[in-house]
Amino acid sequence: MAKKSLQVVIPVYNEEKDIENCVIKLREFLSEYMNKYDWNIAIANNASTDRTLDIAKRLSKKYKDVSYINLEQKGRGRALRKAWTETDADIVSYMDVDLSTDLEAFPLLAEALAFRGYDVATGSRLMAGSRTKRSLKRSILSKGYNFLVKLMLGTKITDVQCGFKAATGKAARELAPLIKDNNWFFDTELLIIAEKRGYRIFETPVTWDEDLHSKVKIFSTVYHYMRDMLRLRMEMIFKKEKYKKIR
Repeated sequence: MAKKSLQVVIPVYNEEKDIENCVIKLREFLSEYMNKYDWNIAIANNASTDRTLDIAKRLSKKYKDVSYINLEQKGRGRALRKAWTETDADIVSYMDVDLSTDLEAFPLLAEALAFRGYDVATGSRLMAGSRTKRSLKRSILSKGYNFLVKLMLGTKITDVQCGFKAATGKAARELAPLIKDNNWFFDTELLIIAEKRGYRIFETPVTWDEDLHSKVKIFSTVYHYMRDMLRLRMEMIFKKEKYKKIR
């Protein structure tokens, strides 16, 4: 039986200091623990202004299992949409370049999709069994955000934010075009639409260590999250067809 193909996307914006170490560490892990899959790493560069693209090109020449995608516009969600809709991989995934989420949980995501009938898989920092190291401020904001998502959007998912997700290629190609956000809210929108449309979602606890040098602007991001949560809530009321169960 042929191996299932697996694409791992690393969305990057001005990550010249971290991208090479990330790819090296990720290749080592995939080589050791994911040999039942035909895997590749795709660096999705979204409008970097430093040397990130040059490094991505060099890595793609050095390693046959590494490729790159270049976008002229900034936006993590935009980069993921392009990567996921332009591949024919059986399983697609992504993780943040800082590898804040321990890779030990990654085989569980892939196996849930490849062998257990799930459509979408995500790590959770809020499930029993998860281990996190983060500042009190970030912890309060994250828990508060997930509470509001449950309250406003009626989800059962424990952690919609964790940057550690995967989907079958079929589900990703169906869902990605429905997602409007091009930035950080892409994660939440992906899970909410998938859940409402009846896709099977797998969650697993993860070990997560906060990146103290994260480029996320917390209060600006919170504002945009609130705005987009309200947009999704209005869509659920006035565009019910988009959220209708199809599975």
